[in-house]
Amino acid sequence: MRGPRACPSGALGGTSANPANSWRLSRLRRPANTSRSSCATRRCTAGSTPTNRIPSSPSRPRRRPPSLPPRRPGRPPKHQSKRRPGSRNTPTPKKVSRVPLEPTTERFRAHRVEHFTESVIREMTRLALRHSAVNLAQGFPDFPAPAELKEAATRAIEEDFNQYAVTWGAKPLRDAIAAKYLRHYALELDPETEITVVCGSTEGMIASLLATTNPDDEIVIFEPYYENYGPDADLCSAKRRYVTLHAPDWTFDPDELRAAFNSKTKAIIVNTPNNPTGKVFTRTELELIAELCQEHDALCITDEIYEHILYDGAVHVPVLTLPGMRDRTILVNSMSKTFSVTGWRVGWVLAAPHLTTSIRKVHDFLTVGAATPLQQAGAFALSLPDKYFIDLAVHYAERRDYLMGLLRVAGLAPYRPAGAYYIMSDIKSIGYSDDVLLSRHLVETVGVACVPGGSFFSRQGLGSHLIRFCFCKKYETLEEAGRRLQRAFRGAAD
Repeated sequence: MRGPRACPSGALGGTSANPANSWRLSRLRRPANTSRSSCATRRCTAGSTPTNRIPSSPSRPRRRPPSLPPRRPGRPPKHQSKRRPGSRNTPTPKKVSRVPLEPTTERFRAHRVEHFTESVIREMTRLALRHSAVNLAQGFPDFPAPAELKEAATRAIEEDFNQYAVTWGAKPLRDAIAAKYLRHYALELDPETEITVVCGSTEGMIASLLATTNPDDEIVIFEPYYENYGPDADLCSAKRRYVTLHAPDWTFDPDELRAAFNSKTKAIIVNTPNNPTGKVFTRTELELIAELCQEHDALCITDEIYEHILYDGAVHVPVLTLPGMRDRTILVNSMSKTFSVTGWRVGWVLAAPHLTTSIRKVHDFLTVGAATPLQQAGAFALSLPDKYFIDLAVHYAERRDYLMGLLRVAGLAPYRPAGAYYIMSDIKSIGYSDDVLLSRHLVETVGVACVPGGSFFSRQGLGSHLIRFCFCKKYETLEEAGRRLQRAFRGAAD
């Protein structure tokens, strides 16, 4: 025997289960002078009782839902309107006027960037343009890039290499990178699982740190350091620990380095050849770093963008080639400095497959990929004969020696770099002790732009006796800078 059945939702002939639609249909179909309850009863099966209703009883007052406010005597409930729904007399809701809030600087500034400052290097370039100064601040050449490289890029565009490449790099470029490291360092790499093409070494470094570090991890950094490394660590919410490089040879204290490592150390950043000092880390120094990384289960992230700019017999040793470091080293490099194309923004990251997997994920959502035609040109560039790389070092060595002489004649005390294309110079010899004050004076009055040395240190006051010059410039540019400096300071030096 079947029990009572509830009236189906489609009992009015419609199929809609929307309660609002059922209500409208019931009003249209209900005969005049008929209550809603009696109409609903006829719609149900004879003798049945709707299961969704509680029968009214004279001895049991109906209970009000707890969400409704108590009724006031003599006044109808507010939720019951005397007007019919849908009538023209339905009251419109009152508009609540909101006072627009003025945007505040603090509200829309992330805590992680509160203490960031403008890049001092790029700022000095803007000041150089404003004051028509000779720009020896930012490290980009003012001479043309190799003609054959520009022709390769043009050819790639004309051959319609203009759409997305594979996110982690066009295969011809990844193959060329693998071939380059096999030729120069006898290092075998799998282009499919160990090479990621990125938008310059700047992206390569931040992508590597984001992929491998967590908040409150510690990162060891040698100082003076390239100015991006500090903000990179901060963007990862990692903590920095500094180890000092001591002039004139920019060596470090092994005990100080050991003390910087602990259970929280996730990585150490090694830039060799070094910007801004020109230091080239020796094999012995790198072996100590490798030992500490293995002892504390840490990574070594190397910035090797100046690998082919070496002087006086210095030798570049990739940490990736040292025993025990194949699976715990991330190598970052780029075309920018070696091929004088700093604006192309094509670089790469080399790492073991388990590291590459994470780096590629970050890279994918940071930039998607580097410019496709420039990747094709990069594959051509890396296949250039060894003579190109040898000549590059020779040409920069001549420019280094030329600027060193000009700075000495002007009364400055430059430190001789073993690599890269920067010269750090002591300013105490010309009577200055404030690097920022002198740098402003040079760019605004003397007409030569440099970088204040303090921008490469972690704390104010460190490096205040230093300024940095770059010499990746035409000889006439260096000559003009030397003439202006001598005119300004030779008298003070005498």
